[in-house]
Amino acid sequence: MAALSPSKAKRLVVKIGSALLVDRRTGDLRADWLLGLAEDVARLKAGGTDVVLVSSGSIALGRGRLGLGQGVLPLEQAQAAAAAGQISLARAYEEALSPHGLTAAQVLLTLSDTADRRRYLNARATMATLLALGAIPIVNENDTVATDEIRFGDNDRLAAQIAVTVGADQLVLLSDVDGLYTANPQIDPSARHLPVIEQVTPEIEAMGGDAASFLSKGGMRTKVMAARTATGAGCALCIASGTERNPLTALDNGARASWFLAQTDPKAARKAWIAAMKPQGRVTLDAGAEQALGVGKSLLPAGVTHVSGAFGRGDPVAIAATDGRLLGQGLTRYTAQEAGRIAGKRTEDISAILGYPARSVLIHRDDMAL
Repeated sequence: MAALSPSKAKRLVVKIGSALLVDRRTGDLRADWLLGLAEDVARLKAGGTDVVLVSSGSIALGRGRLGLGQGVLPLEQAQAAAAAGQISLARAYEEALSPHGLTAAQVLLTLSDTADRRRYLNARATMATLLALGAIPIVNENDTVATDEIRFGDNDRLAAQIAVTVGADQLVLLSDVDGLYTANPQIDPSARHLPVIEQVTPEIEAMGGDAASFLSKGGMRTKVMAARTATGAGCALCIASGTERNPLTALDNGARASWFLAQTDPKAARKAWIAAMKPQGRVTLDAGAEQALGVGKSLLPAGVTHVSGAFGRGDPVAIAATDGRLLGQGLTRYTAQEAGRIAGKRTEDISAILGYPARSVLIHRDDMAL
């Protein structure tokens, strides 16, 4: 399992459960544990791994700040708790990471932000920029505004979606359990631990259970669901105990865990997803742009000679050569109307033409299947 450990990841997403961050009895932040996690993140960053943290804890922290006690909260009180707790949570990550020279960046999302292609691309571009700048995105569900119909409902599935969004090759779900068992080990003493799961089958899904405490929204069931999403997009997923002070170091050192193997690689999965979409329009390129795409470059407006169709930002469009050959397709960062206005224009002129700050590329190479 040497190839499946946090230090081997190129891009790692780590989900932190509320029960790890917040003391169940007092409702206070477990500050020393968070400092240990920050040490792990700094070590991984120094080794060349991009790290994204998906962190629960805002409601658990906020309920203590507001004196809401234990038990299930009604929606309005949960959103109020999230508002109060998110400030403390963001500050805690900033204070834990800054001694290592790392910048924490808060990213709040709802299910609709990843379901809507335009907002999905916004989130993807923002997090890609943060990672390129060396920051540590701290992602959480935007509980202050999310209602049931636009909620992920648990951060296991949010973490899987973030892993897909950023093209991670590993996702680690840290909680108070050390992996998947054939049955609930607290009930069935004959339950076996499964160190490697090659594929998420109906039998594997049936092994999922429910949340163990009021602090947790997810249980083993949501972790297995997250594994199906992540592995199908080329990301290996690990369920591991985070109870030790340096949980990612422990995992690197061979701590007991369950690894779900990726079914492909992240780039191939994303390219296949884009290629399967129905194009909403077409852009025709000049010879120079075609050559640039052939060596892995993004498509700039300057290389476009013609735009057709009615598409919005984030929609799939066909990419064609001057002689009509279909080169592939990609997700456009401009609407059809905008693309038509800036076709053939230099990047430095785009903002003046459109009248607002503009993106440099029409279709990014990561959003393109040739």
